[in-house]
Amino acid sequence: MTGKNNNIQFSQHSEPPEFSAVLTPYRSLSRNGFIVLMSIIGVSCFISGMLFLAIGAWPVMIALGIDVLVIWLAFKLNYRSARRYEEISLWRDEVRVRKVSPSGKATEFSFNPFWAKFMVDRHEEFGVLAMKLREAGRELELGSFLNPDDRKSFASAFSLALAKARK
Repeated sequence: MTGKNNNIQFSQHSEPPEFSAVLTPYRSLSRNGFIVLMSIIGVSCFISGMLFLAIGAWPVMIALGIDVLVIWLAFKLNYRSARRYEEISLWRDEVRVRKVSPSGKATEFSFNPFWAKFMVDRHEEFGVLAMKLREAGRELELGSFLNPDDRKSFASAFSLALAKARK
C-alpha cells in the first residue's frame, strides 16, 4: 500500500467532507473502573497474601504480588493499543484514510471515490467480518478493531456516502 511517506500528493479541500468518521477501538472498562478493579484485586491479593504469610507460606505472597503486577501490565498494554484510530473522510474527488498507531505514528492513504471499491465480507451468523477499500491493485483494511455491530453500522453509512459522492 502507498502511504503519505511515499510522496503521494493529497488534494487540499476548502469545503468540509461529505462524510467523515473516526473509528476507535471499544473499551468497556473506563479509567475509574480500572482503578476500582485494580484496587479490589490489590486489596484481595494483599489480604490473601497476609493470611498465607501468617501460616508460613511466604512465597505465595510474592506470587500474588506478581499476579497483581501482571494484571496491571496487561490492562496498561490494552489501554495503549486503544490509542490507535482511523479517520475516514470522503469528498467528491477523494477518499482519505488516516491510520494512527498507538505510538502516534500516522499514515495517510488516498483513493479516488469513482475508482475505489468498498468491499464488505459478511457472514450469516457473525455479521460483518472485514471491510476493505480497494483501488488499482491497492487494498486497505478498515476498522479491523471494531466489533461486528460497529462494523455493520460503519459499512452501511460509508457505502451510502460513497454511492452519493459518485453521483
